Amino acid sequence: MTERIKIALTKGRVEQQVLPLLERAGIDCSLVRNKQRRLIFNSKTQPYQFILAKGPDVTTFLERGAADIGIVGSDILVEHQSTQYELLDLGVGRCQFVLASTRTFDPFAPKRKIIGTKYPLITQRYFDQRGQDVEIIKIEGSVELAPLTGLADAIVDITETGTTLRENDLQIYDYLQPVSTRLVVNRMALKQHQTAIYQLVDQLAAVVNEPTSKERA
Repeated sequence: MTERIKIALTKGRVEQQVLPLLERAGIDCSLVRNKQRRLIFNSKTQPYQFILAKGPDVTTFLERGAADIGIVGSDILVEHQSTQYELLDLGVGRCQFVLASTRTFDPFAPKRKIIGTKYPLITQRYFDQRGQDVEIIKIEGSVELAPLTGLADAIVDITETGTTLRENDLQIYDYLQPVSTRLVVNRMALKQHQTAIYQLVDQLAAVVNEPTSKERA
């Protein structure tokens, strides 16, 4: 078998959304679906190796050349300033960055605001573009707690439906950039495995661009 293409796949939600796409594109993902506690899988029939990792680590694998292809959210790519080639928007994992807070928050108040977020770089860029000087607190857990406890005036976070915000009596004050899952390729790997990588990208693109049942009707 030819040299394997190493695919770093964000485990968890992204993994569950992307596996059906890969399978519809003709990629055997049976070992990944039956992974138990394993994190690396060599396909028995195709020249692929899957590496399951957390999103931020996927970008590290790509940057260091430990993976040829990464499948990861665009939020992580932007926050970690990925320098690799983004070749395909997979059209899943769609959500939105938002500015949110309690009902008493005034986004136009002249005071210097404290903003809680898991994404300090994206948050800083947002407020810089608006000419607002803010203090940013990086939070790793439930960002929604920040305005509810007085830790921050507002938060910048990702939401898909807004349900968690509403359940915590928070409201959206502005929408930032959209987010979706992307396929990214290491620059050197693209030179070394150009034909194989573009073949995989084309197979996935055909699946992503398939008309929905409503469009076919």
